[in-house]
Amino acid sequence: MKWVGGKGRLLAQYEQYFPKKFNNYFEPFVGGGAIFFYLFNQGKISKAFLNDSNEELINCYKAIKDNVQELIEELKSHRNEKQHYYAIRDLDRNDNFHSFPDYKRAARTIYLNRTCFNGLYRVNSKGKFNVPQGRYNNPTICDENNLLAVSNALKTVDFFVGDFEAAVADAKKGDFVYFDPPYIPLSKTSNFTSYTKDGFNFEDQKRLAGVFRKLARKGVSVMLSNSGADGIVKLYDGFTLYKIMASRAINCKAEGRGKILEYLIIANC
Repeated sequence: MKWVGGKGRLLAQYEQYFPKKFNNYFEPFVGGGAIFFYLFNQGKISKAFLNDSNEELINCYKAIKDNVQELIEELKSHRNEKQHYYAIRDLDRNDNFHSFPDYKRAARTIYLNRTCFNGLYRVNSKGKFNVPQGRYNNPTICDENNLLAVSNALKTVDFFVGDFEAAVADAKKGDFVYFDPPYIPLSKTSNFTSYTKDGFNFEDQKRLAGVFRKLARKGVSVMLSNSGADGIVKLYDGFTLYKIMASRAINCKAEGRGKILEYLIIANC
């Protein structure tokens, strides 16, 4: 999945900070799952608990895990055409949308991710997907081999849709938790938290910092990514903060793109 804030390009900077060994793995803001898949491919994950507040994203992962063949066949029916795109995009306006088979909803999510503008996932205040079609000549809508590989990787994963605090309630000493929340904005115009209709505000950030501290006191290995905003240093006072240089790709102004500072906060790793 293409995902705003995905960590695929930062793995080279992150890998030295991952714990050498751990028991269960928890990721409460899984998004595109770059960290999970990296750790899985390194042979470090035996059991994982992945969560996100985005119901359609988690439904997508569950369908890949449990119904990958049906999903593949459904994806093959989609086309990169304007009329088809907007018809599929607007399916969540249908009162019966959540009664659709899981693999059909998952195929819609993947199709939109592959063909919408910049792979952006954004919903309005009613929770309806509202990203326009992107400009692609021949996007890969169905990557069958990759879907089969992902399905295999997800076999030992339990999925949840909910709040990040509940998602890590069972984490114990020896486990590893990685948090990748919506970032504290660097400016008033850079605030983007519309992955779900409820958003993620500064009170949520403070609560998250409290959960981070609680886990650290329990002896859990914890890692958290966030922006280089001034408030981060205060929220995580007492912990080790590493500076990470990340590329910002989505900005309406060219000067707003390029390398920006992020923090990686670590405890017991």
